[in-house]
Amino acid sequence: MMAGAGEGLRALFGAGVRAALEAWPALQIAVENGFGGVHSQEKAEWLGGAVEEYFFRNADLELDEVEDFLGELMTNEFDTVVEDGSLPQVSQQLKTMFHHFQRGDGATLKEMASHITQRKCRVRATALNTARETDEDDADSVEEMEVTAMNDGAATDGVCPQPEPSGADSQTIKEEDIVEDGWTIVRRKK
Repeated sequence: MMAGAGEGLRALFGAGVRAALEAWPALQIAVENGFGGVHSQEKAEWLGGAVEEYFFRNADLELDEVEDFLGELMTNEFDTVVEDGSLPQVSQQLKTMFHHFQRGDGATLKEMASHITQRKCRVRATALNTARETDEDDADSVEEMEVTAMNDGAATDGVCPQPEPSGADSQTIKEEDIVEDGWTIVRRKK
């Protein structure tokens, strides 16, 4: 492989990594809400380069190694534990892109990055008011967030789940379900 072709492939892989990370709702929420501090956007941009470099330094990575690396970066840099099931999906995307990079398959890399960008979801986190605070001390309160996905692209392939409509049968938190210490009792839907 010629040096110029290798650099072009490397740039395509880097673009694919950035597209996958920019389309990742967990990272979007962390950046938009400043979970990484005042430099959250810069950290997100750095994350793309760090992930790219991680693959180049460790050519034969297993899926769980990629998941662990991404999870650790999200925890350390954005104080965020990803529990929405997206970590394995993003890790698999990155691993697949790196496989195509290693094979010299630039067309597939470009296609994957384009596909990810087209189906990208924009997410918004909004605070939920679950209970009224009865005392003035908010030091122990925990903010709960609801995530809403909105479609930015034309073809979503079901990637952006739409929020459930709230109707009469939707589960609501009743006053008796909130116990004195601030915990909420979750009941099974009947």
